[in-house]
Amino acid sequence: MNNFIISILVIGVVTFSMGWMPFIAKKTRISFALFYVLIGIILYTLLGTKLPDPLPKNNNTIVLHLTELVVIISLMSAGIKIDIPFSLKKWSVSLRLVCIAMTLCVVFAAILGYFYLDLNLATAVLLASVLAPTDPVLASDVQVGPPNHKSNSFHKFTLTTEAGLNDGLAFPFTWLAITLAMISVGKEESIVEWFAFHVLYQIIAGVILGYGLGKLVGYILFNISKKLKLIKRLDSFLALSLTLLVYGFTELIHGYGFIAVFVSAITLRHYEKDHEYHRSLHSFTEQIERLLVSVILLVLGGSIAMGALNELTWKMVIFCMVFILLIRPVFAYISLLGTNLHFKEKLGISFFGIRGIGTVFYLAFALNTWEFGNPDRLWAIVIFTITLSIFIHGLTATSAMRYLKRNLPESE
Repeated sequence: MNNFIISILVIGVVTFSMGWMPFIAKKTRISFALFYVLIGIILYTLLGTKLPDPLPKNNNTIVLHLTELVVIISLMSAGIKIDIPFSLKKWSVSLRLVCIAMTLCVVFAAILGYFYLDLNLATAVLLASVLAPTDPVLASDVQVGPPNHKSNSFHKFTLTTEAGLNDGLAFPFTWLAITLAMISVGKEESIVEWFAFHVLYQIIAGVILGYGLGKLVGYILFNISKKLKLIKRLDSFLALSLTLLVYGFTELIHGYGFIAVFVSAITLRHYEKDHEYHRSLHSFTEQIERLLVSVILLVLGGSIAMGALNELTWKMVIFCMVFILLIRPVFAYISLLGTNLHFKEKLGISFFGIRGIGTVFYLAFALNTWEFGNPDRLWAIVIFTITLSIFIHGLTATSAMRYLKRNLPESE
């Protein structure tokens, strides 16, 4: 039987089922991500080589660009639904998580990787860097609802903005690992150059371009189109067009495209904030995101079935569990000390540091940029960590969010 036709059939069935998955997830209180990983494991166990090779080490370039596309669409989707405009005061909790918690997670995960897993310094920093960002793709259960959704809570706002911000701000740490690897073999690289270019320039370029392009598109959509009476006839796919335009232009001048996309989405969101067109833009990006994510999760499950975890050892398992259950929650909670949040809300925000597609992208990017030792071990750790996060957070997210909603009415 034609393997391509089998693959098309499987993708069709899986993406078709995505239409009912939010309802099923709501009723079962289990994240849709968990269902698709399990389906992927079962399908690849039964069909094996009749489906495309799911192992990322054999498809690094494809994995890199597919996850890259999913992340930028997810960032646009997340940005469009954030109702609170950016300010240092209103976003202070999210900024604490990004600047304090994520940095501490990188430092302590790198220390564990170096001393406990016996990785060299560059590889240990790389592992810590790719695990650092929380994920806007698989975190829909703990994120805010559509634009102007009345029941959006502060803890959901915090987790949404954290995921949006740190998916771009994890890039400097990944480049730090690459820079250390280059220095270790005598390349003319320096930490000063890394800081000047990969930290200062690329972040600033991403923010400025994201804001400028978001304002420009907002003016075109809500000023010019309104005057010409076109806005009601505009298609929602323009959200995807903006995503690709902003990302492509920013990357062309070597800025951080992830940051630019998220900033542009927030900027556009608060241009004519109450206009109903924002819901259409969000709805389209969310649908595209869910379709692509269902396929990636299927492949993730397939990679497990086809041996992606063969290199996994008990030391690696312990490392992953410590990272998910100890390092992230503890340092996130520490970063929230001094805020006015209820301790239950601090616990909820700290615990739900979901890992996902962004982590896959960063590892694929690093391995595609420079040769690191033990890539099979790195993939095993990353895939197991993501799967562990999907299981733990996928089984608890809906119930935890409902509990916080009932017990923290002041946070609504």
